[in-house]
Amino acid sequence: MKIEIRIPSPGESISEVELAKWLVENGSWVERDQEIAEVESEKATLPLLASNEGVIEILIETGSTVKVNQIACTIDTAAQKPKGAVKSIEKKEIAEEKVKTKPRLLSGEAEIKTEAKPRPDNYRELSGEVDKGSNSSENDKVKISPVAREIMKEHNLNVDDVINGLRRISSTDVEAVLALGAVSPKQQVPKIVTRNEERTKMTQLRKKLSQRLVSVKNETAMLTTFNEVDMSAVMRIRQTHQDAFKAKYGVKLGFMSFFTKAVVEALKLHRTANSRIEGDEIVTPSFYDIGIAVQTPKGLMVPVLRNVEVLTLPQIEQEISAIAERARAGRITLSDLEGGTFTITNGGVFGSLLSTPILNPPQSGILGMHNIVDRPIAVNGKVEIRPMMYIALSYDHRVIDGPDSVGFLVTVKRLLENPERMLIEGGNPEKLLLGL
Repeated sequence: MKIEIRIPSPGESISEVELAKWLVENGSWVERDQEIAEVESEKATLPLLASNEGVIEILIETGSTVKVNQIACTIDTAAQKPKGAVKSIEKKEIAEEKVKTKPRLLSGEAEIKTEAKPRPDNYRELSGEVDKGSNSSENDKVKISPVAREIMKEHNLNVDDVINGLRRISSTDVEAVLALGAVSPKQQVPKIVTRNEERTKMTQLRKKLSQRLVSVKNETAMLTTFNEVDMSAVMRIRQTHQDAFKAKYGVKLGFMSFFTKAVVEALKLHRTANSRIEGDEIVTPSFYDIGIAVQTPKGLMVPVLRNVEVLTLPQIEQEISAIAERARAGRITLSDLEGGTFTITNGGVFGSLLSTPILNPPQSGILGMHNIVDRPIAVNGKVEIRPMMYIALSYDHRVIDGPDSVGFLVTVKRLLENPERMLIEGGNPEKLLLGL
């Protein structure tokens, strides 16, 4: 019996998607609930799952634009499982295998560089890279994925067998050695000059992103204002309480949670920055849904944290960590991307010192974070070296006036330089004490 696997719907407004990649080969054996393909729409990437085990017959080519509910492949459930087929692996292990390349979260902490620590002598036993009972060899430190380990066990292979089977010197390897100067100049060969061009078809997500960026420039009165923040207080809190925070909440204390909390408190005082235009009306929500820009291999996405005004700073950090995890697994859904009243983006993870972020429509404001750099500044009449960050607010001048935009950015600056003020909604502790 052949079962049809159809293209899933990413949302009500989407009728066409792109079959981005097949994860299995035509005619291969697939397991029930195995991910067999990735389907990419203008908003999100969805997995295509096998509803039953059997032999797959692929009907759509990679990169094809197809209709929602179109038949992508069939699975012959009557076929017998071949002896060489890989056994089912725990879903958790498969997830760990797939999530290897961590996308750069724009809310990350690449501003601070750390040196790689040397591995301990018992690293192999701690990491489970090889069996403890295996014979020592130069390939013992090769990390083996769960799926690869199952195949090796099935065919009674060890690490040396696999590595020796792969050893083959190509012309590319030789040219790479020559380019590094590993041989004498007399032996070097002239470099081959090419003028080739590579053409890559734009994905549905990239097409939609391009349209939105152009529409923002053409349909809004976008303006950017800047300020700078002394990050000393935030960095001191992170350094002092990092270990205790991670032990209690299970996530690392980053910078983005401080910025998100500060933004929400600033939006409460400058509500037009939380507004949007609909027709001939300005809509100002009483809630604060903050979009966090995420850079993934598929492109830029902005998943949204809902009702941040009721979240504590640890809860915000946990939510951001959950978003990053879904992004690494390519599982950001349409519901994660919908809505949002304000956006935060961080070009500092790429080393950006200053930029003018582009609005995320229909929102009227976006805050840009940048790299933290030690700079000399005047403190109480003296020159001191402080960790400074430039911050930028791009806003739609049709909705937000100059005083509100500047006031919003100054409020964010004050809250980050005095984080204790976030506990009293951005107020002055002394005035609160005196009832002023």
